[in-house]
Amino acid sequence: MNKLDSLSPFELKDVLIKTAGGDVTVFRPENRSILNAGPGNPNFLSTVPRHGFFQLGLFAMRESERSFAYLPEGVGGFPKRERIEERFELFARENKNTDGIAFLRGAVSYVRDQLGLDASEFLYEMCEGILGCNYPVPDRMLPLSEKIVNHYLRNEMIGNQPFIDKFDLFAVEGGTAAMTYIFNSLRTNYLLKPGDKIALGAPIFTPYLEIPHMSDYRLEVIDINADKDRNWQYPKTELDKLRDPTIKAFFLVNPSNPPSVKLDNESLIYIASIVAERPDLIILTDDVYGTFADDFVSLFAVCPRNTILVYSYSKYFGATGWRLGVIGTHRDNVLDTQIAALDDEKRIALRKRYQSIVPDPDSLKFIDRLVADSRSVALNHTAGLSTPQQVQMVLFSLFALIDTSDSYKTALKRLIRHRKRALYRAIGISLDDKEEDDTGVDYYSILDLEEIGERIHGRKFAEWLISHINATDLLLRLAREAHVVLLPGQGFGVQHPSGRVSLANLNEADYKRIGQAVRTLMEEYVEQYNTECPGESLSKGKVSSKNFSSLLFKRFSFPFLTNLSIIASSIPNISHSTRHSTGDHPHSEEQLFGKILPHQDNLPFVQI
Repeated sequence: MNKLDSLSPFELKDVLIKTAGGDVTVFRPENRSILNAGPGNPNFLSTVPRHGFFQLGLFAMRESERSFAYLPEGVGGFPKRERIEERFELFARENKNTDGIAFLRGAVSYVRDQLGLDASEFLYEMCEGILGCNYPVPDRMLPLSEKIVNHYLRNEMIGNQPFIDKFDLFAVEGGTAAMTYIFNSLRTNYLLKPGDKIALGAPIFTPYLEIPHMSDYRLEVIDINADKDRNWQYPKTELDKLRDPTIKAFFLVNPSNPPSVKLDNESLIYIASIVAERPDLIILTDDVYGTFADDFVSLFAVCPRNTILVYSYSKYFGATGWRLGVIGTHRDNVLDTQIAALDDEKRIALRKRYQSIVPDPDSLKFIDRLVADSRSVALNHTAGLSTPQQVQMVLFSLFALIDTSDSYKTALKRLIRHRKRALYRAIGISLDDKEEDDTGVDYYSILDLEEIGERIHGRKFAEWLISHINATDLLLRLAREAHVVLLPGQGFGVQHPSGRVSLANLNEADYKRIGQAVRTLMEEYVEQYNTECPGESLSKGKVSSKNFSSLLFKRFSFPFLTNLSIIASSIPNISHSTRHSTGDHPHSEEQLFGKILPHQDNLPFVQI
């Protein structure tokens, strides 16, 4: 078991899939009997900008075939700028009833009328890009593409924050490439060296935990631990660790993975105050889940000079296979300042490294060093994200910008939150609005053994559970007995025995089945508890009046009730007619009796 505990959660996932009777090389349909809630890959995707992409490709092919038409062998040429907007309008009218055309016309209009960009230049860049007939020029990002994605990020990452500054973008192959490039260039440019201290906001995406300890980096890691009892916010006492001048950088995922909670305004302000005292602190914020949050504000918005922004399109648009992401840096940033302040020996070494690509290597910005380093400098002339990828990125961005009512975002949030409710209701816990506050994103959920045990069976059972049950053993049992695959919370830096459930990659009925499997396993642990603790016998799946009253007392005060036993004594009498479907609001009888919701098999829900 200890060997399994040491595995990365993504490696342990393969063990769990094999335990569940599946093949790690196959996802569908051979593994359809396995409920694999481990991957973060969503099972939804954005269709409108994809329709637009394919229709744009057809228009671009028409443009290409205007050249070399005399050759019968299928040779085309580059698009022509002259009158391209007129030809696009003709193409759009001819295909006005085809999916994607209305979106493309709206996109061209938005680019011209709202962003103030030249529509013909935009169409030319998109056509040449989707044809993939030229190298990415500039290598960091195509010119209009960068401006459009810049607007998208301002809208999603900065929101209503006052922000007049300019920032540069580097289009990359998803968040994975962003992490790889950033770690590499920080080391190469002497901003991080072996033995340096960095801080990690924990829990966090596993590679952030693993990369610093690799022989390439050998960094000392200081954990900034979020508090689960404070809705996974970082306590000030933890954030105060950043005041240590020996900590060179702070890396975090926001909203977090796996807690799926965004930094609240108080935390943003507090971190900004620390940065005011520590203007040398480098921050990397990975904000891939920010687009699922309500009124999201990135650290990049409040600490722009110190922050490297990483954003990936993979989750929000269901585009993990596209490999689309960006790195953003403020044009006046601490990275360039620190490189300029390096000692002569290091500056000379860096001058030699980059002298083949620019006349004045000392003036090369960090973000342009990222581009060069991503292709070992010598191949800088062919660096950059493929142009068809950049086109799809632009169309995703425009789709979100045009959707001013956030209809797509609202639909995704509703979909994910219904799945969460289905999961917990099947376990035997009904979530109330107090547990779905405005900092929650719910892309993932942490199934905390201690919390589930206490909420259903009381504190004594929870203490027994965490002292007797190994979380990895529980995950293996779920895989072996119920064909359910979850990832271990420990692998993400979660300090409590837990499993991570992705709420994005299965259907609502599947999460109900997962919840039922967890509940069945908990019932078996109750039997074991009753055997070992006969004086504290528990009823499987049910909460004693004593435990229920104490849980209510922990969360609510009832000045109008003088005796909580009134509620507890009412439990057996609640009619099954009050049962309702996932996501519905409680009916009057449920409201009356203080959050006890009946469920199949006579198992009550506990809502606290």
